[in-house]
Amino acid sequence: MAEIIHPTAHPSYESHRAAMEAAMLHRLGLAETMLRERAHLSNIETIRQEVMNEFDIVLTQMPYVGGAASRMSDFFMRLLGFMAISRVLRRHGVELSVIGDIERETYQAQLLSVPEAERMASGQQFMSAENQALLREQAAQSATENHQQEFPQDFVYDFVAPGPGDNFEFGINYKACGFCKFAACHGDKEILPNICGLDFVAYAARGIHLERTQTLAGGASHCDFRFSKLPAN
Repeated sequence: MAEIIHPTAHPSYESHRAAMEAAMLHRLGLAETMLRERAHLSNIETIRQEVMNEFDIVLTQMPYVGGAASRMSDFFMRLLGFMAISRVLRRHGVELSVIGDIERETYQAQLLSVPEAERMASGQQFMSAENQALLREQAAQSATENHQQEFPQDFVYDFVAPGPGDNFEFGINYKACGFCKFAACHGDKEILPNICGLDFVAYAARGIHLERTQTLAGGASHCDFRFSKLPAN
């Protein structure tokens, strides 16, 4: 009898499994009241176990895009777990809009549990001239033929400098989206917009204003991210 070989996560992600699982369990704890009151689910422990089982599957599906050398690896590790939550809640008949609200509010609560000084320092680093230089470099790299052949599931993007009259500090135009590619491969297209909605709270928690008028998931030619600092309270 042939041995059944089960898929495994890429070693780069496997090395972060414990931290990702802890983050998932934290989210599910924060979501418990919303799952009861908005999704009308009572078997919360069963839901939690189903989500963690689904996360194991997502982890094996997560595309490798360069590990620590690529800034997008962190995006996959932080956000693809929401695919597992969405899949399970859809199976239980929860409406997409409700899933989106639960995920967005849960993620916001999780982000805001980090001390404000730490969050603001992270935002300042993201907006810094040094990071903008790195973004320019990685954007150029993402568009090369060699990179796209080596990491076909990665994002492809351009760095955007402000022009006369623009009121943003810099921008990124994503011309190909790793989450869109993932959703297309694994049948997650209907839940993809909920993942897009997480971007606004992720940046706001670090003191950054994100303006975006279109997305690839919504059928546009690119996602137009524009960043500026939020005014101090």
